[in-house]
Amino acid sequence: MSTHIMVFDSGIGGTTVLEHIQQSIPHAQYSYFMDNALLPYGAQSQQTIINRLCGLIQFIKDESLNVDLIVIACNTASTSALSSVRQITDIPIVGVVPAIKPAAQLTQSKHIGLLATPATVSSPYTDALIKEHASSITTSLYSSVELVTLAETLFFTQHLDIDKLHTELDRLNINNDIDVLVLGCTHFPILAKPISDYFNTQVQLLDSGAAIAKRVSSLLKLSNNQAGIKKPLHYYATADVCSDKLAVKQVTLFDPTLNDKS
Repeated sequence: MSTHIMVFDSGIGGTTVLEHIQQSIPHAQYSYFMDNALLPYGAQSQQTIINRLCGLIQFIKDESLNVDLIVIACNTASTSALSSVRQITDIPIVGVVPAIKPAAQLTQSKHIGLLATPATVSSPYTDALIKEHASSITTSLYSSVELVTLAETLFFTQHLDIDKLHTELDRLNINNDIDVLVLGCTHFPILAKPISDYFNTQVQLLDSGAAIAKRVSSLLKLSNNQAGIKKPLHYYATADVCSDKLAVKQVTLFDPTLNDKS
């Protein structure tokens, strides 16, 4: 039986990580789960995100999906809830965290930026990453929820409102000294080209997709040499997806807080 990898995000952004993993392990079985009923996670509380991930574990169990590894392809969920969720399951879980360390190694100006959701920017985990890996340089933090919405729209409609994108980037007012900008939300690589065009390629954009794929391959001890027939990708969502692009099964996540009250 093929290895079953489930990739989870609040929306479609985690597909940017999924693509890297599929390139490394093309013959695995994949499921993609988006909790779009609560999109974006950057606007949710830590406890809410923990509850939703606990609901995901219960869903996998109830549906007997036989998942071998879960990738939480959401920086917000990974920085706020990963340790809590690992305590309730034996399934290996790989999280996504902002690429602060490689950015600190790449910068020539000694000034990097982190562009993420408000929850990731304010996370103690993110603060710890910066203190551990970028203490000798300047790290400027920028948060946006609007970019998540623009990325979702671009993915599903192939249309991007450039004026809205530029208005949001203008609002962020990213420092001119920054030469490496970490895309600390998996939605943001969907916008990588137009963001790069906005900066006129003067800023190097960096995300964690390739590093996560390498980590998954290492944990599963698999490679792109694994033989087999490529399996269909199954999509799940917690709210309606208005698109002809994907065949998505809509499901409901178990809420542990409701169980506590019964």
